Amino acid sequence: MEQAIEQFRAFNRVHTRFAAVLAPRYMDSELGVAEARLLYEIAGRQPVLAIELQEVLGLDAGYVSRAVKRFEERGWVARARGTEDARRRPIALLPAGRAAFDALDTATRAHSRRQLESLGPGGGPLLGHHLAAARALIEGGAGNWTVRTLRTGDMGAIASRQAVFYAEHYGWERPMELLLNDVTTGFLRDFRPGREQCWVAERGGEMLGSVMLADGGVDIAKLRLLYVEGHARGLGIGDALVRHCVEFARAAGYARLDLWTHTILASARRIYAAQGFELVDSAAHTMFGEPVMGETWSLDLNRDAPPARP
Repeated sequence: MEQAIEQFRAFNRVHTRFAAVLAPRYMDSELGVAEARLLYEIAGRQPVLAIELQEVLGLDAGYVSRAVKRFEERGWVARARGTEDARRRPIALLPAGRAAFDALDTATRAHSRRQLESLGPGGGPLLGHHLAAARALIEGGAGNWTVRTLRTGDMGAIASRQAVFYAEHYGWERPMELLLNDVTTGFLRDFRPGREQCWVAERGGEMLGSVMLADGGVDIAKLRLLYVEGHARGLGIGDALVRHCVEFARAAGYARLDLWTHTILASARRIYAAQGFELVDSAAHTMFGEPVMGETWSLDLNRDAPPARP
């Protein structure tokens, strides 16, 4: 956690400079950052109550009241008539306020474009991708992830990410990367709709985990390449991915679901055992360099499914 705290603080220092929010006047306007954000929310939510602006922005009621009053004095906004409690009277932009917002929005977009273009080819989209993932995490919490099926580009990402992971954590370098590329390429080349599928867990566009189910012949399906990113473990993603495989295999009419893993991959083994798989064989090999114990696990799909975990 201490490392995460330092990374978070370091990012804030870099971002506030990069986004130009340290200047006394935002985008050379007559507004500070908080006032500019308040104007943005009014423009996007109007008619909106002051109490709603407080909740959305986390600002003090007194500050919001004073800022809205300044906007009124400039002829930018007006409150609807009604209750004497100003906080309960909807706020909306007047033409002058719309003009002020449009000018500020144009300046912000131009600045954002310049900053993103300064990152070089591909830098802007890459930053946007990671910011979308960060936003999803902040707004929805760690558990705000979904599972979807295969899309174009997934196989390359799956092979690349897993190759890096196994090289960094277990020293399984080129041989593992070759295996991953063979499996993913073969899956795409020989894909059989209705008999095979790939599932991806993601949050805000970030791939958090994946698994594949391939046809093994003679009523046997194979679960392949289960993987969950380190920072996404403990959220139930691995369980969900394996469950998708098992349910799909049953629905497709397979009699058995097999998989190959390694004794060293303890977290994956626990998931398989919880889903009803049984260890049926083990043998040492040197496919990735140093000797490692490989294991074959199998699930009889004709048996009743194990009870769902609470």
